[in-house]
Formats: sequence, C-alpha cells, structure tokens
Amino acid sequence: MIEKLDWVHPRLEELGMLLSEPGVVADQKRWQSLMKEHARLEPLDAAVQKMEKLLREKEESEIMLSDPAMAEMAREEAAVLEQEISACEDQIRLLLLPPDPNADRNVVMEIRAGAGGEEAALFAAMLMRMYQRYAERRGYRVEMMDISPTELGGIKEAVFGIAGDGAFSRLRYESGVHRVQRVPVTESNGKRQTSTATVAVMPEAEEVDVEIDPEDLRIDTYRASGHGGQYINRTDSAVRITHLPTGVVVTCQDEKSQLKNKEKAMRVLRSRLYERALEEKQSQEAEDRRSQVGTGDRSERIRTYNFNEGRVTDHRLGLSIYTIDSFVDGDIDCILQPLIDADRQEQLKRMGLEANHG
Repeated sequence: MIEKLDWVHPRLEELGMLLSEPGVVADQKRWQSLMKEHARLEPLDAAVQKMEKLLREKEESEIMLSDPAMAEMAREEAAVLEQEISACEDQIRLLLLPPDPNADRNVVMEIRAGAGGEEAALFAAMLMRMYQRYAERRGYRVEMMDISPTELGGIKEAVFGIAGDGAFSRLRYESGVHRVQRVPVTESNGKRQTSTATVAVMPEAEEVDVEIDPEDLRIDTYRASGHGGQYINRTDSAVRITHLPTGVVVTCQDEKSQLKNKEKAMRVLRSRLYERALEEKQSQEAEDRRSQVGTGDRSERIRTYNFNEGRVTDHRLGLSIYTIDSFVDGDIDCILQPLIDADRQEQLKRMGLEANHG
C-alpha cells in the first residue's frame, strides 16, 4: 500500500507553495478548495510516514532474530510492531476514503407523527427532544423553524436546524421510520401499542447550492396558530412558500417577524430541493451503493424503541441496547458510532480497501 502512496508528500508540498501564491490567495474559491485538499492530505501524509518508520523498525527487528542473545526480545518487539502496523494500515484505509462534501454541513431535521394517533404525536415529540438533548451533549446549536403541537403535548410535525461541527456526518443515519412499543398514557386498560414517526435529516444547503428563481415561488402569509400568545396570533407573521415547479411546500411560524419566518422557510426549501437533487443523483447507482446501514430512505423502518423491555433495536445493524432511558435522553452515540463504522467499512469494501488481518 505504501508504495502506491508515494504521491502524497510531494502533493502536500506543492499545495503548501500554491497556497502562498498571491494569485491563488486572491481567488478565494480556488484557495478554499486547495485548503480543503491540504487539510485532508496532512493526516494521510503523517500516517504514511509513520507506516514507513514502523516498517523500518520491523526490518531491524527481523535482523536481530538471527542473534540468539537478542532473539527473544526481537520476537516481542516484532509482535508489538505487527499490531501497530495493522492499526496504521486501518487508519490509512479510512483516510483514503473520498471526503463527503456534506459531512461538515449543518442539519435540517423534520419529524412527523406516523401511524398511531395521539401516541404517535407523543412519540414524535420524544424523538425531537432526544435529538435536542443529543445536540446539547455535543455542543451543537438547535434552532426551531416550524412546529405543529397537539393538545396533549405531542407534535404532528416539527422542523428544526442543528448547527455544529460534523452535525450531518453524525445524524444522517437517523433518516427513516422509527417505531415505538409501549403502553400509551392515553390507554386506560394497559394495552401495549405500536406507533411510528418519520425522521428526515437533510444537509442544510447554501444559496450557491440551489438556484431558486423568485418567479417559481408563491409566498402566502397568514396568522400563526398554536402556542405563542396574543401577539403572534394577531399578526400575519406565518409564511407558506410553495415551489411551483416541484410542488414542495414549506411553512414557518416560529418567529413573530414575517421576514424572519420567510428567511427560515427559504432555508428549509433550499435544503429540501438540495436533498431532492442528491437523491436523484444517487438513485442512478442505488443498487451498487446499497450498504448494510440502509439506504437512508425515510420509508425504511430503521429502529424500534420497546419500553416494556427497556430495549432499543437498530434493525440495520441487528444491534440492541438496554439503556432506553438514557438513549431517549440523548445518549445515542452507542448506536450512531457503530452505524458510522459500518458505513465506513462498506465504503472500504466498495473501493477494494477492506482490511484483511487474517
């Protein structure tokens, strides 16, 4: 593997010189592109140099094996080096994966109650709180964009943003159908009920990502409903934007200002249109790219929350954990990280870079 990576260090040095050239600095778009490449190659170059050092040390220990006085120590050293070389190989494989252009983006998340009536709405509210708590744990910022509450404290649907380093790369695997099995608070005879909610996780799009013609928009304003006090219900502050070519409709009534609601609605609209474009592109190779962590389609049932057994089961991995209370309180990395790892291994497999340690 190392001999195939002899281009990394020269390219890194070339990038260092390019980034200091006045002409490149003046072209901010090119400069940012080169900076991203430089940042991606730095850890790869460090890993390659570490591997070269380990291989040299291994050669030296193999020479020592011929000396009876040094043989035992050399064998012990060789065993340690083999482990370090194996770990370094795995690191290099991961660093060779092509970067996801959306990995560092913020997230627009949509949660909708599914089958199950008011219990589904309560479940949807629980999921929203779970992701908000997760965001707090990681230092992410949550921004509510639109919400339709029910009288019992559930939600018919909610749209909110989560901003922070790597937000999309971690939360992208949450798209799909979530199922809950429990005795609802609305059930008087103690009978367990199964309800569902859907979650959609979209990378937040920038204005440059999606070109929207103002002529393609129909913008309606109306009085906000639900919780919000007298002021919000007496003004036409809520905004509904319809993208005529696609029929995508976005509403926002979280702010008292019509202008702020319009800005938030446009952010959600851009993200939905961006996601549609990504889905169209990926659908052309969907069968080739279908991985063990699922397609991410929101129609796919991905997880069950069984409160009677205290169990959360992720169906993509066949993984169950029995700490449901802490999980729904936002401690969800125990499932997110295995999903991330499985996705990386699937990518390595597709690239022919999977590890072979035995």
